[in-house]
Amino acid sequence: MSETRKAHAPEPWLSGPVEGIEPWLQPVAHALQQVREAVPRAVSGLAKEAFLARPGGAASLAFHLRHIPGSIDRLMTYAGGASLDEAQKAALAAEKQEAANDPEALVASFERGISEALERLRRFPAASLLEPRAVGRAGLPSTVLGLLFHAAEHAQRHTGQVIATAKVVRGGAG
Repeated sequence: MSETRKAHAPEPWLSGPVEGIEPWLQPVAHALQQVREAVPRAVSGLAKEAFLARPGGAASLAFHLRHIPGSIDRLMTYAGGASLDEAQKAALAAEKQEAANDPEALVASFERGISEALERLRRFPAASLLEPRAVGRAGLPSTVLGLLFHAAEHAQRHTGQVIATAKVVRGGAG
């Protein structure tokens, strides 16, 4: 379903298989689709200042909107058997900057990142899912499936933080 699905439509995990995605990776695809729907809805209508707010020391909405697709990109890079390139390392450093783009541009960039992740997910064949992968400079052990699953659950965790932070900066309304 599209990100504009109606409120009464089922959540992505109840909407059937995502075309072109291996059956074992459907939960990852559904989680990413849900993230792509929930985050823009949570931050809709917020002023630029709200994207920089850090209520109680929490991470800003701007951070989460950069970090979610960035972390997915990095995890999928490891799942593909590659190391991070200089652009990915620079993007990681930029996630922590306390600056907000125009909110619309930030949300559009977020949505593009999630859509690109779903396209990349299509390139992981079922036969590769249990292959070992090294993560980070330390080369910590994982598998293709472990990395893709972690990308989905990590994105979901940050999405919950976006929803909660957006409610706090709105004053609890909405």
